[in-house]
Amino acid sequence: MRFWASEIVATTGGVLVGEDVMVDGAGIDTRELPSGALFVPIVDARDGHDFIVDALERGASAFLTAHDAPSDLPDGVAAIEVADPAAALSALGRAARDRLSAVPGPSGQGAEVVGITGSVGKTTTKDLLAAVLATTYRTAASVRSFNNELGVPLTLVNAPDGTEVAVVEMGARGLGHIDALCAVARPTIGVVTSVEMVHTELFGTVAEVAVAKGELIESLPPEGTAVLNGDSPLAAALADRTAARVLRFGVAPTAPDGLDLWASAVTVDADLRPQFRLHSPWGEIDIHLGVRGGHNVGNALAAAAAALVVGVDLAAVAAGLGQAELSPWRMDLQTTPGGARLLNDAYNAGPASMAAALRALAALGAERPVAVLGPMAELGEDGPDAHRTIAALAEDLEVRVVAVAAPDYGPSAEHVAGLDEALALLLADGSLGADDAVLVKGSRVAGLERLAVALLGVEADD
Repeated sequence: MRFWASEIVATTGGVLVGEDVMVDGAGIDTRELPSGALFVPIVDARDGHDFIVDALERGASAFLTAHDAPSDLPDGVAAIEVADPAAALSALGRAARDRLSAVPGPSGQGAEVVGITGSVGKTTTKDLLAAVLATTYRTAASVRSFNNELGVPLTLVNAPDGTEVAVVEMGARGLGHIDALCAVARPTIGVVTSVEMVHTELFGTVAEVAVAKGELIESLPPEGTAVLNGDSPLAAALADRTAARVLRFGVAPTAPDGLDLWASAVTVDADLRPQFRLHSPWGEIDIHLGVRGGHNVGNALAAAAAALVVGVDLAAVAAGLGQAELSPWRMDLQTTPGGARLLNDAYNAGPASMAAALRALAALGAERPVAVLGPMAELGEDGPDAHRTIAALAEDLEVRVVAVAAPDYGPSAEHVAGLDEALALLLADGSLGADDAVLVKGSRVAGLERLAVALLGVEADD
């Protein structure tokens, strides 16, 4: 969205130094900052104020600062002095949300804002929904996994003028986090993909995870819609926490009790792309997903439900789901130079997503499947048992496990200290070939996407 610097001053309570220039969107990373945008310096591990000069060299029209602005600003540049740049960004996000309310959206009464949360599948569902909505409406969506107190307002501020539907991913690392995000985004539709055992080191119990995810559902207006995973009992139970309309989705072979949308006749092809029959209050249609993994059928149902509520027709839903692409490092299937299948699902990991990825690896049907697994972080006292359960599943699936700095997978796994050792172990008998399939997956701390890059760069043996 475009704002005059004076409008940003009025919104944030800041002080304008320099010219009253127009800015187009905002960013916190100078490496990705569009020309003409507002630079927001965040103080974290590094002080974003140190990059203001770089932001201006890259074409920023204005910047926020918690310091006194220099008096010798370049022509055509504005500085806005604020007490806290992060708080100012949230304020600007609320102003952007107000603008969306004034847009004639699908209902004719303002743009729709879809909030998406859940223990797994948030970003995938966001990507699927954005692709479906874009077939019919001017759509804005979170970039990658921009789902926190910075990412949510950035998504709104960077929505193009005239956006009819905004899709906002919402994460949480504690109680009250999603509530604070909803105060900025004010969603009209809320999607909960699942409630599982993730971040329990931070929340304490899965029940507390459900409380946190339910903050999205509680925020919905009575005329809004909650889209809940009927196959996840804790997610489905969140229906009791809203006066909004509730739609539950799930996978079932025949018309099930308690589900409003469901998938039947689910199959997965040789490249792991699912097909199924979608049943909904709007009708039925066959779906051929462009993304991989049988577990993504549930995410596709969530996206379809939200899109149908907004007003996308069934044919456009099917088309959008068929052409959707995922954010990086999610069920990315490639072939190494030696002919092995490489399944890169390295973005993050919890017990549910790890089990789904292992089953996807096994479904490739390779003679020698191997899973290179990093730790599943932030599980607290449940961590050791969760890792052993995954190791047992791998054994049942006849998948070899190479554990990278993750001793909790136990004695059935082959343990290495780092990525170089993992690569050496995989290539101990020569290059991986057509009989091999490799999964790389772990929490962000593992950085296993670097191993995937290395494997794709290994030349085949002559």
